[in-house]
Amino acid sequence: KSGSFECSNAMLNQLQHNIQWGQKGNFVDVPTDCPQRDERLGWTGDAQAFAPTACFNHDVAAFYTKWMKDFIYDQQSEGQIPHVIPDVLSILRDNKGNSASAGWADAAVIVPWVVYQSYGDIRILEQQYDCMKGWVDYQAKRAGDTYFWNTDFTFGDWLSYNTTNSDYPGATTDKDFITQAYFIHSTDLLYRTAQILGKTADAALYADVLAKAQKVFLDEFVTSTGRLSPNTQTAYTLALAFDILPEETAKRAAKRLADDVNKFGHITTGFLGTPWICHVLSDWGYWDEAFMLLNRKEYPSWLYPITKGATTIWERWDGIKPDGSFQNAGMNSFNHYAYGAIGEWLYTVVAGIKIDEKAPGYKHSIIAPNPGGELTSAKAKVNTMYGDLASGWELTDNRLKLAIEIPANTTASVHLPNAELAGVEIDGQALRSAKQVDNLKQVDSKVAFELGSGQYEISYEMK
Repeated sequence: KSGSFECSNAMLNQLQHNIQWGQKGNFVDVPTDCPQRDERLGWTGDAQAFAPTACFNHDVAAFYTKWMKDFIYDQQSEGQIPHVIPDVLSILRDNKGNSASAGWADAAVIVPWVVYQSYGDIRILEQQYDCMKGWVDYQAKRAGDTYFWNTDFTFGDWLSYNTTNSDYPGATTDKDFITQAYFIHSTDLLYRTAQILGKTADAALYADVLAKAQKVFLDEFVTSTGRLSPNTQTAYTLALAFDILPEETAKRAAKRLADDVNKFGHITTGFLGTPWICHVLSDWGYWDEAFMLLNRKEYPSWLYPITKGATTIWERWDGIKPDGSFQNAGMNSFNHYAYGAIGEWLYTVVAGIKIDEKAPGYKHSIIAPNPGGELTSAKAKVNTMYGDLASGWELTDNRLKLAIEIPANTTASVHLPNAELAGVEIDGQALRSAKQVDNLKQVDSKVAFELGSGQYEISYEMK
């Protein structure tokens, strides 16, 4: 095990246990979506949604590197990526109707990028580059001169919230919205990959495709007031997470997302929106909404299955319904890790261990804890190639104590929330006179500084 998360809320600790237990039950040669019934296959959509969390929980560098080679072997002639890798469904279905679903096939680009960020090994990008490029080229070809990719089957926001209410059948996000959003996201990641690998001509090409695809998205789905069509949590989440919207429009869209969360009081996202929603809410300052979703115990929520005795993550928000009955037996797995993608938010936002995209593999890290949701403590640790990286905080009578461990031959930026520089201490001395601190600054209500390797204790009264 390479990562751990623990906090003062016993149900959240059980959630973390369930996430890790589900990963152990499914990461067997390939990342299967579930270990039972008629599947047990390498479903790509589940895998890309969960990949960031998987990399925090365990050392999966070799595991993913091997699986990504299967993408190369199974990529179809025009660049399509099958729904499951290894591609057994095409054989069963005479090679018909088993490729190119947005959010699933995009695992060909997303997973290598996540592995590179998590472990800092550029070889995964070099190994997968042609496969990544083939998939984006396929999307661009299918979009044609319109730069609007809406021509292929897609699963959509799989298993999003549904109801039997006549006036609100559910949170249905249009599939062409999803295909265009993922076209943009994969093109963006490929553009960044081309830059890293020194492929300047490709980088210029995909920067152009990205700009044109983004313009189509804005023209097709976004009003000047930040309203999206479709008006769902997943739509706002993807548009904001993929950085598609101009800043002012994004600000309005984030408020609309928060308003929707408050209106319904619960999550409505499926497999594609769920990994990002708390990230987007917290990125835009909607902390109460993000922690409300995390801590909610009623259906639909991450903690609801735990109230029913769950020991792994469920496929559906209501695998067991509130009345005790079961969902459709044809598709109702109780060990299906996709919704466990919230685990990354626990590590990176609650405990505050973040990867610096400019220095992947934890050569330089960002420590940015965020007390909230009535938690009084949280701590996380990741075993990096340099050693253990850890961040743990305790909140007592509004005084925050933060313990940090930075591994040898690395550095970290520390961001303290609701802090006043004059009141911060490190290892028992005033922060502003501490010799181990570099680049100290106060920005609004945050104090930021740099530290080298070592163990540190920081304390201050939160404003």
